[in-house]
Amino acid sequence: MPQGKPAGVPCVQLNATLGCKLFGQPSRPAVCGQLQPALEMCGAHDDGGQHARLYLARLEELTRPR
Repeated sequence: MPQGKPAGVPCVQLNATLGCKLFGQPSRPAVCGQLQPALEMCGAHDDGGQHARLYLARLEELTRPR
């Protein structure tokens, strides 16, 4: 996304199962590779990624331009 990804808008590089189409590719943006999993983001239990999705949605809301 040349102008960056706006908060609340899914990345255009996500496939139907929310996987990254650019994972492992040199064209993947550096910021994506810099985001590392952590307990705070992923949660303590295997919930299919629900905790992480909510965490990332909250980060987007907190960083949304006003």
